[in-house]
Amino acid sequence: MSSDNPITPALIVFSDLDGTLLDHDTYDWSAAIPALERMKTLGVPLVLASSKTAFELYELRAAMGFADAPAIVENGAGLLPADGKPREDAKVYNALLSALADVPSALRKHFRGFSEWTTSQVARETGLSQAEAALAAKRQFSEPGHWIGSEDQLSDFLAALAERGIVARRGGRFLTLSFGATKADRVAEITRSYDLKPVTMALGDAPNDVEMIAVADFGVIVANPHGAPLPAMAGEATGQITRTTDAGPVGWNKSVLARMEQIYGVKR
Repeated sequence: MSSDNPITPALIVFSDLDGTLLDHDTYDWSAAIPALERMKTLGVPLVLASSKTAFELYELRAAMGFADAPAIVENGAGLLPADGKPREDAKVYNALLSALADVPSALRKHFRGFSEWTTSQVARETGLSQAEAALAAKRQFSEPGHWIGSEDQLSDFLAALAERGIVARRGGRFLTLSFGATKADRVAEITRSYDLKPVTMALGDAPNDVEMIAVADFGVIVANPHGAPLPAMAGEATGQITRTTDAGPVGWNKSVLARMEQIYGVKR
């Protein structure tokens, strides 16, 4: 980037995780290894963009071999710097929980979030191991959870949240609350940090990925049979946005390899 790495890559990939780069059920990403290895060879940064915490992404980013790229955490509410370690700081999270507690109890009681669950409960709700669930519970900026009330009550709940500066975004599994900032905001921030603007590619499968997909030069909606398909997006008419046929990391792998072939002229 502009201070530490003045060489701007030709392409930078921003990717959601659950249901996109990670299999929805197993969290496995091995089907994407061919594209990931090609990215390393070509020097293409992978910026993970997820509802996951900085503590989760720190380990996953290293396992994938992209610790030299920043990561977008908790749906864009936070950023894990390149080569940086997450810090133990829950000031924003505690302020969020305090504002949430101020919501009328008739509405608040219908939202069940991570702060109310034990590590074992987080593991059950997410399908993560106990160790992974412990990292998922180390929130700093946002509160994921389930809405168990009616749709009419949800509208009132969202209005009450908005009065307190809280926004809610739907992901593949949870409704996540935060004080704002989106994955798309972080895409713009990271892209501006380069001396020259790289071509951007963004992949996702859920409503909280829509803005990120829309702002990228090339967006990809990854098929996820576990949820309703995302509505048609304007960029699909021009080819800026495409959809995969294959779900999860299989579709991800094909899309990223194809884009690298187009930009770098390398065969898949």
